[in-house]
Amino acid sequence: QLQLVESGGGLVQPGGSLRLSCAASGFTLDYYAIGWFRQAPGKEREGVSCISGSGGSTNYLDSVKGRFTISRDIAKNTVYLQMNSLKPEDTANYYCAARPRGFRNCVLSSGEYDYWGQGTQVTVSS
Repeated sequence: QLQLVESGGGLVQPGGSLRLSCAASGFTLDYYAIGWFRQAPGKEREGVSCISGSGGSTNYLDSVKGRFTISRDIAKNTVYLQMNSLKPEDTANYYCAARPRGFRNCVLSSGEYDYWGQGTQVTVSS
């Protein structure tokens, strides 16, 4: 059974950092693109970052470029999102998702992803 479990969320002050983890089970990362998405209350879900199954392609939302970094550990079957210089507008529930047809490239469109985790809350506030 394919499963994604996010962790690492919490409360952080503006300018702080968090590292989110997305632990995958029931499949290996090699042939799946993994995306990070977020949704704040009253707002639509938006794609934050993604990494292809090959690991050779990544994408970022413009507003997080230079602050967020996506990476993965194949041995642990886990994808990470390192978030630095956090801002109050980064506050949201963060989800990871898997896309089976994502070996070469990844996209930040939520409709392209078939499997989703339960989310982890990130709150940036002083």
